Amino acid sequence: MSFKTNRRTFLAGTAAAVGTLAMPPILRAETIKLDITHYLPPSHGIEVDMLRPWAEQLREKTDGQVDFEIHNVSSALGRLDRQADQVRAGVTDIGFGLAGIPRGRFPHTSVIELPFVVEEAGAGSRALWELYQTGQLGGEYDGFKVLGLMTHHGALFHTVDRPIKQLSDLKGLRIRSPGPAVNAMLEFEGASAIGMPPSQIYEALQKGAIDGVATTWDLVGAIKLNEVLRYHTDARVYAAAFYVVMNPKSYEALPENARKIIDETTGEGWQSQMGPWWDKWDAAGKKDAVDRGQEIIVIDDATRDQWRQELEPMIDSYLDSLKKEGVENPHELYETTRALVQKYSKS
Repeated sequence: MSFKTNRRTFLAGTAAAVGTLAMPPILRAETIKLDITHYLPPSHGIEVDMLRPWAEQLREKTDGQVDFEIHNVSSALGRLDRQADQVRAGVTDIGFGLAGIPRGRFPHTSVIELPFVVEEAGAGSRALWELYQTGQLGGEYDGFKVLGLMTHHGALFHTVDRPIKQLSDLKGLRIRSPGPAVNAMLEFEGASAIGMPPSQIYEALQKGAIDGVATTWDLVGAIKLNEVLRYHTDARVYAAAFYVVMNPKSYEALPENARKIIDETTGEGWQSQMGPWWDKWDAAGKKDAVDRGQEIIVIDDATRDQWRQELEPMIDSYLDSLKKEGVENPHELYETTRALVQKYSKS
């Protein structure tokens, strides 16, 4: 944790002068800096609307006693596959990451990413948070102070040369995928699922290394993929899950007032903003595609029902595979997850 280095430097200097205990209390006060990391560009809404305003609020409410530094994809700490590991090891204090990468880290969480479970980020995020709070995600977040869990809106297929109007159109394509549940869906339809951090997608599409990407409008806009894409299939098929986790020692080392502020402003405190945030973030990417005159294919509800039936064997097979990853009752968890999403969708 970065404030430890500041504290060691501070103590060494003050001890050499007059001794720490002899100093007036105001001079002994130290600024605690939290290192916050994510794997996206600094212009993404995750930083602009979520992480940075929250950290600024924490700094303001602690009168500057708690400060922060955000490290994004341009930093050595911005690796997509290392966000949770860095926090667990205490290399960083808070990390935002994609639950599906690396594979197998959060198998319980992956159930919410299966086809046709989530359409709206607000409902998906609330369902995932309740699953965590009620202990239904196993112990996969043990060792973390969990600040937030979320999903995005139901996502799309975006392609360069082939429009996706039926699931069978995916056959033979190389599609960047956000995690194992979506991998299983793509492979079931004869596509190749490619794992890849956002920073590499543009070049891979441009060079023809991949044919498309399964993601949301927001990421398409954030990394300017509309410059190389031509077709967008709005099928609302799946929603990826994300986490914001904190190192427990970093949390416990904070003053009581700072811990209280964190508890009050994260977790449930973030939930009401999830839907509006993703509405805003998705709107920019979609508007750019519309302005460019690109083709947007909207899959109607009747076709989506057909797709759901077509993918039932794949869903059953994926759930069965989770038993090997420590999920005791994956089918029961799946039904519970769907019920929670439907409950929050209605509310």
